[in-house]
Amino acid sequence: MAFKRDPQVFSTNINKIAIGTGDKQVVLGGENVLPLYAFDAPIEHRPKIGVGISDMGYHKGIPGIEAFYQDADTVVEMAKRAAAMPGADFLVLSLDSAHPNNGDKSVEECAALVKEVANAVDIPVVIEGSKHIEKDSKLLEKVAEAAQGKNVLIMSAHEENYKAVATAAALAYEQNVAAESAVDINLAKQLNVLINVLGIRPEKMIMNPGSATVGYGFEYIASTLERIKMAALAQDDAMLRMPIITPVSAETWLVKESVASQEDYPEWGSVESRGVNMEVSTAAACLAAGSNAVILCHPDSVKTVSGLIDALM
Repeated sequence: MAFKRDPQVFSTNINKIAIGTGDKQVVLGGENVLPLYAFDAPIEHRPKIGVGISDMGYHKGIPGIEAFYQDADTVVEMAKRAAAMPGADFLVLSLDSAHPNNGDKSVEECAALVKEVANAVDIPVVIEGSKHIEKDSKLLEKVAEAAQGKNVLIMSAHEENYKAVATAAALAYEQNVAAESAVDINLAKQLNVLINVLGIRPEKMIMNPGSATVGYGFEYIASTLERIKMAALAQDDAMLRMPIITPVSAETWLVKESVASQEDYPEWGSVESRGVNMEVSTAAACLAAGSNAVILCHPDSVKTVSGLIDALM
């Protein structure tokens, strides 16, 4: 008897979220099938890739990254270079220098930089804070104001500062906001509900339910992403139907396999190739588990993951 495959198509869809403006605007979400199941039904909006840069400079000591950003002496020049990276769909600017331990750059300086970068590139922009809860409450409000008209994504609103960040981003300045939680479907849903209660439409919200590198507790990430997608599609849970974005490179370039010297572990090969492998493997696993967008940094990783998405779509 011939095998008959029954497509698994759901009656509801993941919300569509548009980031950016103009011809290069990107849309996340919209699918009504499991992650990457384009063989069950067309996926109109393929997963997207963001290229991450920091306002403190690029990753030194990695030949491929140094070569790509060679002679890019300012953050704006780096942003332009990243925006032109083959496979890049959007730019992610991390305001690391605003953290009190990294120079404590003023909110006004950071906002001015964001405005300059947003005007200099032709792809959508995602702004990530300093990862200091108290500072980001003020920082991301000012950043959202500076980027008016650009329809950026503000990362991230946490349980401790969601009122200030989400209200400023989505209500006051009509930006999009990412809700960041700690690898737990219940925490992710709770934060989405709290932000929605403020009057922010789900169509302006994206989820970042946590990240980790493959081999470093990634099974918790995978199961959380999968449970969120199944609840959204199979159970029609409106508070979990937001697209998912996962910062990958921020995790993968910090683990032992990506930083241990070749002298100490000659059998592992070069540091750069190991880092790229960890970045690509983690990104692929996140996409398979449910991410609608991943954030990478190495040009080879972006090229490889972009090719993977093309092949699967």
